[in-house]
Amino acid sequence: MSEALAAALSAEHAAIYAYGPIGVRLKGAAAEQARSAEAAHRSRRDALVLLLTERGGPVPGAEPAYALPFPVTDEAGALRLAVEVEERTAGVWRAALPATEGADRTRALDGLTDAAVRATRWRKAAGISPTTVPFPGRPA
Repeated sequence: MSEALAAALSAEHAAIYAYGPIGVRLKGAAAEQARSAEAAHRSRRDALVLLLTERGGPVPGAEPAYALPFPVTDEAGALRLAVEVEERTAGVWRAALPATEGADRTRALDGLTDAAVRATRWRKAAGISPTTVPFPGRPA
């Protein structure tokens, strides 16, 4: 159970990192959406750090840097990366579902749902169709 939550914590660290290059390429409402998404990931990260620390399990720290899947040089690239970040994060939370139960399973489902909703919002902002996917967090 703790391994799944530790993996989710690592995914949250990576998402927070990615919102740096995303946010600097966006303006207006999209920039505000990026700030809100980053804040949500920070909040989820902080809750996981506290939970894992209380349980005495491994608490993965953030890496100094993360490799982005492609260069983010403009607004279109930032939107594309935001979609990918949320899809990847949803995938990690989805993988945590069968390994968790009780409050941890609820936490995993909330993480999956939140990331899936943000991915949908980013697809809409990027003009990607369809804006929703049938099974969020499942590999294509």
